[in-house]
Amino acid sequence: MVTKEAVEQFVNEKLSGTDYVLVDVAFEFGNLIVIKIDSTNAVDIDFCAELSRSITAYFGDDLDDYELEVGSVGLTTPFKTLFQYQKNIGNEVEVLTKDGRKFTGVLTMADEQQFTVEIAKKVRLEGEKRKTLHTEPQTFDYESVKYTKYLIKFK
Repeated sequence: MVTKEAVEQFVNEKLSGTDYVLVDVAFEFGNLIVIKIDSTNAVDIDFCAELSRSITAYFGDDLDDYELEVGSVGLTTPFKTLFQYQKNIGNEVEVLTKDGRKFTGVLTMADEQQFTVEIAKKVRLEGEKRKTLHTEPQTFDYESVKYTKYLIKFK
């Protein structure tokens, strides 16, 4: 029988020793199994195809009732793993907290408990007539965040 845990274990074993990291395994409506991987470099479509063939060969007839999809996480897909947070240090991100507040800024730190974003704010300093742009760090714990994702800006 195909279970999420069995697929995760098999994929993690296959990815061991590579630049690839398992981000998510989802069993979706219509017997679709979606496997998302990420890498420090670009995710190669040939590697995804090879991984798909390996999964199909390993689980054999148990996969007959399922459709299998193996691919990379999208550029604007919310982060799910510490690897994704650490990979995006130095990049601009959007954070939506569970209480509905939205922040944008540069991701500067991420560890197992929390992450920090440098947020630019216009502040009027004492003695100045106009507000000027200043950055200040905002630290979030993962439990208080609904999502964090890479922010694409077109100039």
